[in-house]
Amino acid sequence: MDRTLIARAARLAGLTLDAQTDLAITGADPIFDTPLHLGEGAAVALALVGQAANRLWTARGRRPQQLAVDVRHAAASLVSFALLSLAERAVEAFAAPTLTGFFPCRDGRWIHLHGGFDAGRRTLDWLGLPPDADTTAIAAVTGLADAFELESALAAAGHCGAAVRTAAEWVASPQGARLAGRPAVEILRIGDSPPEPLPDGPRPLSGVRILDLTRVLAGPTCARTLAEHGADVLHVAGPGLPTFERFEMDTGHGKRQAHLDLTEATQRQALLALVRDSDVFSQGFRLGALERRGLGPAQLAALRPGLIYTSENCYGHDGPWSGRPGWEQLAQAATGIAALQGRGEPALVPAAFNDYTTGYLAAAGTMEALHRRAVEGGSWHVRVSLAQTGRWYQRLGLDLDRGAAAGLGDLAPLLQERATPYGRMTYLAPPLWMSETAPRWELPSAPLGSDPAAW
Repeated sequence: MDRTLIARAARLAGLTLDAQTDLAITGADPIFDTPLHLGEGAAVALALVGQAANRLWTARGRRPQQLAVDVRHAAASLVSFALLSLAERAVEAFAAPTLTGFFPCRDGRWIHLHGGFDAGRRTLDWLGLPPDADTTAIAAVTGLADAFELESALAAAGHCGAAVRTAAEWVASPQGARLAGRPAVEILRIGDSPPEPLPDGPRPLSGVRILDLTRVLAGPTCARTLAEHGADVLHVAGPGLPTFERFEMDTGHGKRQAHLDLTEATQRQALLALVRDSDVFSQGFRLGALERRGLGPAQLAALRPGLIYTSENCYGHDGPWSGRPGWEQLAQAATGIAALQGRGEPALVPAAFNDYTTGYLAAAGTMEALHRRAVEGGSWHVRVSLAQTGRWYQRLGLDLDRGAAAGLGDLAPLLQERATPYGRMTYLAPPLWMSETAPRWELPSAPLGSDPAAW
């Protein structure tokens, strides 16, 4: 991939390709059946992760590393959950609930609804439908309302739904206009504190503690990516929250897994104790949810000056949609990607590219914030969103010949196998290559709640 194109993509993301970074991106799109440059975009995001890791490595007084990413391997990482398997038993296949899909509306437009976790049951009830409603019944109800009207009503009731827009319509919308011109990664200083040198260790993030309070899929990918470079990652999940085993397996590499119930005061205090000894707090909750429990960025920066607070959401961190729940599919619908992908009717791109790439960009931004803390001090807020990642991909270009898509091909050479608490697992290896500190996960993927909530 031409270095000029890599540098442009980095600028659009809000980051910079350093002149001294020794980087090669090999291979080219199209790989997936889409006009978007998915493999190349993922490769650039991973290269920026490598550059940030290398910057922390050289800050430890080590020699600069060579970096390389293969576009096909990067593209495969956008569907890595589907590539995972166990030797001893089958892993539950991902099947979207009936509610998750595009439905026609009265005005001839379409809306995408989402039934992830237990949201589908609540949304169906709100629509006046039984839990076992089929697509025909759902379409009959959505067909009674205009798309934007239904979208607004769903949002007001706290449910997921996004009308299918073109890219121009998204940019012209109040939320799209608020985000226009902003990069995919925002790194904001939110407090003062003295510089903190990196702790000693043999890898770029050795000794760096990451507290991971995220769920499927972008946020967990961020912390998994940081674990690839030696970070000590503790993932904290709420006991009893719905989950999906395949996604937890895929994003659990390199992490210890703890349970804490943040609705209980004593367990919330236990989390605060963990924050005091953390370097990074990564979260993907809806805007305001953690602030109400004293866990917002300003609150935790006051508790632990020098903290890096990383936030992932669907539609951006300010503007009228900032508090709306959302998923990969909804970001595709809202930002114009589903309209672009479809042929007559809207369709989804065949990869979770917003989710995984948002995780990679969050990891790159988090490491950049750690470097700034080491050099100039301060507490920092790193902000990413699925919608901004989707817009970033659109700005990389929409010019690919879909008929020339090569597909992923034989992925066997890109897979690894190891023993895990789940059983013997086969999974996609990290796509980034570094000459001195090969990205790898020290710990195997493990079920939620396997470890104590302690450093």
